[in-house]
Amino acid sequence: MDSVELAFTSAIDQARLIRNKEISPIELTQLYLDRIEQLNPKLGSFFTVMAERAIADAISKTERLSESELPPFFGVPIAIKDLNPVEGVACSYGLKVARNRIADRDDLVVKKLKEAGFIILGKTATSQLASFPYTEPPGFPPARNPWNLDYTPGGSSGGSSAAVAAGLCAIAQGSDGGGSIRGPAACCGLIGLKPSRGRISMAPMGEAFSGFAVTGPLSRTVADAAAFLDVTAGYVTGDPYWLPNPETSFLEATKRRLEPLRIGLVTAIDPIGSADPICAEATEKIAHLLESMGHSIELVTPDLGEMVEPFTMLWRAQVEVGVPPFLLEKVNRWLWWRAKFTSASRYRQAQVRLHTFARKVVALFDRFDVLLTPTYLHPTIRIGEWAKLSPVRTIGEIIQWIAPCPAFNVTGQPAISIPAGFDLNGLPIGVQIVGKPADEETILAVAAQIEEAQPWKGWRPLIE
Repeated sequence: MDSVELAFTSAIDQARLIRNKEISPIELTQLYLDRIEQLNPKLGSFFTVMAERAIADAISKTERLSESELPPFFGVPIAIKDLNPVEGVACSYGLKVARNRIADRDDLVVKKLKEAGFIILGKTATSQLASFPYTEPPGFPPARNPWNLDYTPGGSSGGSSAAVAAGLCAIAQGSDGGGSIRGPAACCGLIGLKPSRGRISMAPMGEAFSGFAVTGPLSRTVADAAAFLDVTAGYVTGDPYWLPNPETSFLEATKRRLEPLRIGLVTAIDPIGSADPICAEATEKIAHLLESMGHSIELVTPDLGEMVEPFTMLWRAQVEVGVPPFLLEKVNRWLWWRAKFTSASRYRQAQVRLHTFARKVVALFDRFDVLLTPTYLHPTIRIGEWAKLSPVRTIGEIIQWIAPCPAFNVTGQPAISIPAGFDLNGLPIGVQIVGKPADEETILAVAAQIEEAQPWKGWRPLIE
């Protein structure tokens, strides 16, 4: 296997090659560090590269290859979004002023990934305070899409998506409070899994973004995303939300043969409007494929209008985290000032309205087993496309683009974005599969069934 083929091999297959001693953790880690050195200056996908620590970890793991019991991802490199602390490494949250702020602990998900055997390559780029669906924080190079460097890889997990798509790692960690895993996956032709609320502990934090934000993987295969969930899921004492572990592994769910499902097809959202024709067509194509497999399809147009204003209010509050406004970019600064003058009672009313809205959305799943939607309503935007707009216009453009995603952060339901083709500029398009509450198994099984029928793991951008 040549080096490029190995770089684009799935994390599960890399772990198997290591266990079989066909490659070593040192060889694989050095391969990725070499690719990062070559390509990251073009992509801006990593804020911090942990080369010395990664090599030291790889040497240690290579010396342990004769052990009989090894964790599932032993020796496989991974990247961590720069919102999640890694002890002894800078954690900036996309803030220039914090780019040298060294974390004094590992986030729990980082600890679990280390326990699973992963080697951490570095910290990936995020938008400032993870606020935006593009990754262009002031003081850092913009993250760029490996399929076309003039376009965004999405956000706020844009660095993770660019890194996986460019073959700088096989899998990366991200987080999603309104589409921040699913959107970047769609922009870069990847799998992006937003788990259910409470599936992966946010410890040592209690929650993030009123419980809307969760952590999850970006990968090239459904199986890798499922296996990531297997090693990170689980309750930790004190978690405000938790779910029982399934009877079988999430990886096993990807091999499950499905009974016919009732699938709701969404190509328009009230009152926001219809998806761009190319995104709608990609979604309909996947729907026809599922119909040919025996599933039933029914067109549905959900009304998400009552969510927009209260969700935006909580989005504002998320920015008011003690950072002086003069250190924020202009849209975050605009959000900060409005949060500053929003009363606690209005904030509480917004939460109540969103909880009421969530009940209506989940009620749709009395009729459907899953929903199928475009991940975003129109194709990927250029770097800086909205930079000259006013904050109000920018917020409006964001809401229109990401509309299919935030509702399921509010409800806490699991959702996965899968590749579904390309737009007229040769950039990937994604389709979202949404499951019933706490039902990752079904969406993983559906995604795996689609992957088997039209595999996308051979898709690679030409950025050597």
